Amino acid sequence: MNRRISAYGRHLIEDDDIAAVTQVLRGDWLTTGPAVAQFERAFAEAVEAPFAISCSSATAGLHMAAMALQLGPGSAVVVPSVTFLATASGPHFTGADVIFADVDPVSGLLTPEGLEEALTRQKTEAPVRAVFPVHLRGQACDMAGLQDVAHRHGMAVVEDACHALGGSYVAGGEQVTVGSCRHSDMSVFSFHPVKTIAAGEGGMVTTRDPHLADLLIRSRNHGMERRESHWTERSMAFDEAGIPNPWYYEMHAPAPNYRMSDVNAALARSQLAKLGRFVEKRQALAAHYEALLRDLTPVVQPVMPVPGTQSGWHLFCVLIDFAAIGMTRAVLMARLREFGVGTQVHYIPVHCQPYWKARGNSPHLPGALAYYNRTLSLPLHQGMEDADVVEVVEALRIAIKAG
Repeated sequence: MNRRISAYGRHLIEDDDIAAVTQVLRGDWLTTGPAVAQFERAFAEAVEAPFAISCSSATAGLHMAAMALQLGPGSAVVVPSVTFLATASGPHFTGADVIFADVDPVSGLLTPEGLEEALTRQKTEAPVRAVFPVHLRGQACDMAGLQDVAHRHGMAVVEDACHALGGSYVAGGEQVTVGSCRHSDMSVFSFHPVKTIAAGEGGMVTTRDPHLADLLIRSRNHGMERRESHWTERSMAFDEAGIPNPWYYEMHAPAPNYRMSDVNAALARSQLAKLGRFVEKRQALAAHYEALLRDLTPVVQPVMPVPGTQSGWHLFCVLIDFAAIGMTRAVLMARLREFGVGTQVHYIPVHCQPYWKARGNSPHLPGALAYYNRTLSLPLHQGMEDADVVEVVEALRIAIKAG
């Protein structure tokens, strides 16, 4: 089995990416400098959002979004249970309570009906201030429907778009780019190496709201405010002639250090220029998977996008009837490893985690458990070729027959 498909996902670094990073290493900035600003402008243009604020990771971005919404003790948010830990942890870092929502058992996505059910099921004294829908695998949720429910309940919407860069969805007869925030207050992205573009580590938050953009900028850098238009202590900020003191800054509230470095930004910007090529490659590989897996139905069913949408294709997931094939998921994964095929499970429902169970926050969510019990992520990354997909599917076929 080819080494380039040994993992479920990996980065693809090319010579121009290395050159972009080398240029920064030979320059004057390693921390937050001109490369960060350049990447932010390019990213905002790519996703059609007025504002893009970079950060050190998507986890940082989720926390920043929660801080910008001024979530805290005495407030609550809704998070789908099928997601990575950070979607719940980010807003919880501010002290907000988390209400876990069930998901569609086939797509794993939060639906407007699932959001309504969570609001009805989980009675809380704290007002529910926001919902964090997750574009699982790269497939966008029904954002127009979720926004409608959220607005009726006075809630903000923060898209966890970490899987969905390069994706789009249909709303009102239009194709809407994920990250444009047409149906949300903010969108959060990840540039972890297994994502479509890599920064090493890094994240981005986009928004259409200039006030939220201001708060996001402040929340990533110790709460420091260097813009003179935002200063309040004028006697310290300006000299007798009214000229700003060049060393001056203010802190109106404490905040973490969540800045992106120029090194990470240079790599991410170089990768961003290839986004169209990378997404097209992932789409083609996914289509090849779908065609080759048809003769394994119904025991293996690929989770495909909603018609009319374009998935960002971070993951290629299948739903497997493990009882029908007569083996556990762990055994199947071990057999695939023998063929050099790395797989993963995305994700253990967050409401099943010990931390949340100890807090009495472990509702019965049948859709989340149904999705989790059947899902398996097969290798998908832009370094693969069609022949690699053939090898993965053949390995899967042999492993299942061996059961």
